[in-house]
Amino acid sequence: MSSSTSTLGRADRHESTVTLALQPDLPTTIGKYRVESRLGTGATSEVFLAHDRFSNRVVAIKRVQARPHATAAEMRFSDRFFAAEAALVGKLNHPNVVQLLDAVEAPDSRYLVMEYVPGVTLRHFCTPERLLSLEQVVEVGFKCAMALGYMFRQGLVHRDVKPANILVTVDGDDITTLKISDFGSVLDLASDQTQVHRVGSLAYISPEQLDGAEVDCRADIYSLAAVLYHLIAGRPPFEADNQGALLNMIWHREPDPLVGCREGVTEALDQVIRGAMAKKAEDRPASWDDFANQLSALITRNEVPRGPLQRVLDSERFTLLRHLDFFTDFGDVELWEVVHRARWQRFPLGHPIYKAGQEGRRFHILAQGEVEVFRDGQKVASFGAGTSVGELAYLAPSPDLRKHSADVVVSQPCTTISFTPDAMEHLSERTRHRFDSGFIRVLVRRLNEAHAALQHPQRIL
Repeated sequence: MSSSTSTLGRADRHESTVTLALQPDLPTTIGKYRVESRLGTGATSEVFLAHDRFSNRVVAIKRVQARPHATAAEMRFSDRFFAAEAALVGKLNHPNVVQLLDAVEAPDSRYLVMEYVPGVTLRHFCTPERLLSLEQVVEVGFKCAMALGYMFRQGLVHRDVKPANILVTVDGDDITTLKISDFGSVLDLASDQTQVHRVGSLAYISPEQLDGAEVDCRADIYSLAAVLYHLIAGRPPFEADNQGALLNMIWHREPDPLVGCREGVTEALDQVIRGAMAKKAEDRPASWDDFANQLSALITRNEVPRGPLQRVLDSERFTLLRHLDFFTDFGDVELWEVVHRARWQRFPLGHPIYKAGQEGRRFHILAQGEVEVFRDGQKVASFGAGTSVGELAYLAPSPDLRKHSADVVVSQPCTTISFTPDAMEHLSERTRHRFDSGFIRVLVRRLNEAHAALQHPQRIL
């Protein structure tokens, strides 16, 4: 129902780059940007691949098309959709949300400049012959939930969550990058400006949006669940021959059960997806965190078939980090940095993580399991999930201080997250600051424990 087009990547319709020679009507430049190709065309705008020579990066430009025969009402809607996106330039910073870089409103042209995401949209995976594995569908849902939850904390309700507005980069059978796009329909809950209501795409729209009622994050939760339903079943939740019949289904009919629509769909998966599509908003998950946790639990409880590699999914890693004491002060953006940039390792019982006298600068944070610390063959401490080991050698200013003074041995099979100074340099300043704060908390806690042990020597093992 939205008059705005999807922001980027009509690559599922245009899967090969079209050269300038094959597009004689292609503009050479748009503002300061050199145009390389046309990515797609919609009812009100067209999207170009372009090069920003000042920052030396590839960008996508969505330019509003001239519509000389548009009515005054249509022009007002177009103006509001453009203004909604332009107002968000520079304000969204999340690994699963497309960044808006610039908005230009010239006398003869209006356009938005944004991050370019190579690949396809989720529409590519909505047909029966191209369905994603169930574990990837849940992973997609988790990442979208975290991204839309981030937006909601900024006071934003997307209102047009649909497959065409979710961009993905694919490597073989794996989705490596996912980004929410197209913010023309966004409702800014903090704005006192007049905003467009009753927007969205009919196949995925919540009942309260049809009613023109006030909406919150639960409207987007419904829409995301409807997208996941489509990705699982290969068809949208509701289909009808005419709009009136479709509207009636959205208001009154429950979507068909997913169990049996394809191999591997469990009752638990069906309940999570259809539960998030409840007719009444109060019957859906109350928050994005609730919905994300439900999706993540499907993986951790083995209620979704796993792929042949049995790899640890990003959603599992993110959820694991979120529950560790060390990462208490990390926000979602910082946690995703750790998920993607840390070295994740598993160590068996008895494995020596460090040996006394060994020099090194890699520190480990225990995500699971337990280690014991020995000095001169005597056990002096044990550490469990949420604490760190090796941070003193990492923080030490000179090589002499980087030698480990004790043996650290795995006493329960461990999963650790580790970094070196070089790896830390690639993290954002904000994330490095979070690590510094985490180390300070660890050191203060250990000093307190050492003080208590000195007061009561019998506690020393």
